[in-house]
Amino acid sequence: MAFADLLEQVGSTGRFQVLHVTLLSMPILMMASHNLLQNFVAAVPPHHCAPHANISMSSLDTGDVLLATVPLDQKGKPERCRRYAHPQWQLLSNNSSADLWEEEVEEIETQGCEDGWNYNITEMSTTIITEWDLVCDLRALKQMSQTTYMGGVLLGAIVFGGLSDRFGRRILLLISNLMMAVGGTCVAFSTTFTMFCMFRFCCGMALSGLVLNSFSLIVEWIPTRVRTVVGTGTGYCYTTGQLILAGLAYSIRDWRWLTLAVSLPFYVSFLYSWWFLESARWLVLSKKSEQAVKNLKAVARINGRRAEAEKINLQILQESMKKEMACSTGSYSALDLLRTSTMRKITICLSAVWFSTSFAYYGLSMDLQKFGVSIYLIQVIFGAVDIPAKVVVTICMSMLGRRPSQCGALVLAGIMILINLLVPYDMQLLRTSLAVIGKGCLAASFSCCYLYSGELYPTVIRQNGMGWVSMMARLGAMVAPMVLLLGEAVPWLPGFIYGGAPILSGIFAFFLPETLSMPLPDTMQDVEDRGFRWTNSKNSPQKEDLTKKDPSIVLMKEFV
Repeated sequence: MAFADLLEQVGSTGRFQVLHVTLLSMPILMMASHNLLQNFVAAVPPHHCAPHANISMSSLDTGDVLLATVPLDQKGKPERCRRYAHPQWQLLSNNSSADLWEEEVEEIETQGCEDGWNYNITEMSTTIITEWDLVCDLRALKQMSQTTYMGGVLLGAIVFGGLSDRFGRRILLLISNLMMAVGGTCVAFSTTFTMFCMFRFCCGMALSGLVLNSFSLIVEWIPTRVRTVVGTGTGYCYTTGQLILAGLAYSIRDWRWLTLAVSLPFYVSFLYSWWFLESARWLVLSKKSEQAVKNLKAVARINGRRAEAEKINLQILQESMKKEMACSTGSYSALDLLRTSTMRKITICLSAVWFSTSFAYYGLSMDLQKFGVSIYLIQVIFGAVDIPAKVVVTICMSMLGRRPSQCGALVLAGIMILINLLVPYDMQLLRTSLAVIGKGCLAASFSCCYLYSGELYPTVIRQNGMGWVSMMARLGAMVAPMVLLLGEAVPWLPGFIYGGAPILSGIFAFFLPETLSMPLPDTMQDVEDRGFRWTNSKNSPQKEDLTKKDPSIVLMKEFV
């Protein structure tokens, strides 16, 4: 793992790394806004059929018109999708006699909402629901818009994962930032639902490109000893983004302006992304050693090590990474994720972990209205729970290791969801508390698996690997809403599936190799040499000083 020594020579935790990680983390603040934007732009307000078009409202009380035109449901609220075929003014005079009123209502002919709907716009002044009347017979289109977005994230994971391994992380990051900015702007100005879905699909693709390439550029420019803290720090950016979304949505109640507000920052990210240096690891393994030398010299100068910069040349670089360059001969594809037995085991286990984490996470997070409280408040609570969850998982990853942390987060999340099935429905506070704890565990699992996967896959196919597991995560996010349909036949079945999937994948995670204090693998051979040995194996290629410096408090101090 000679590159680690070169990185130490030019400065592994200097000004360059601080600025580099900070700038790459800024767009992550707004990623949560796009991922969870559906909760606000597609919020379904209370609604009922609009009165008949031939009724003059100027001389009539709104409540009387509602009573004469719209029947009440079993809860005593106006029906959402039916109205009387003709206004029933006689109901106003019979209002004092409940028995007579009920007998008359049962015989009255009803029809659909021929003249549209009236919406209660207390929560949001406009949403895509009110814009295009996505209610009643069209209510399934709400879920279709989120599924379309996740489909874009799924395709983006496939496309950007392979392209960035071939053309580099930096250029694909630039494209992703621009694509997100333009796509989000076009979403805000969409004039039809079809146009809205199309540009949301583009935003989904761009989000995958941002996640994959930002993560790789961060990991490949920092040393082993600070990966835990930096990885968790970028995870906190996503957590902060959830709180920012709640604040923006509370302040901006129009879905178009809200979408524009969470998209414009990506224009700024696009402009300063030109400053980023391409990963020197990728350049060396892609036979572009001259550019790798230039980038290493630039890092040394930024970190104030000009003398060290002068010592680095092409000969030293090629000599120090002779083994890695020899092993990286040839092109790589997604098929290499399954080419050897070790890679197959890693890929299968990680696929299960990512699928179930995303599956359960979005099953809990994408229907905030079901909790019966303000969607802005529950968004803040769901975002805030990530803070203690990620503190705990950071300490666990540094002290106990990646594997037990990943297993524990998944199993605990599943247990919380399953316990929720036993709690009576009217105990909303307890049910919401259990859901919040489960969501925090799933957020911790996400934080762990992003770092863990990057450490398990070698540099030459890291983007392919991250693209594959990200694709599995988005597949889980797409399947999650469909499971809710099973609740119409068996009410407890969706919760059982949401809780069982994380527990099952926690068992899969147990069979992954530990990576605590292990050097970052560069080639397929590095992974094979490491195999599935336990971290404490005498043959594991650990660095002696790293095992003493890995606790998170020490790492944070060194990084700062």
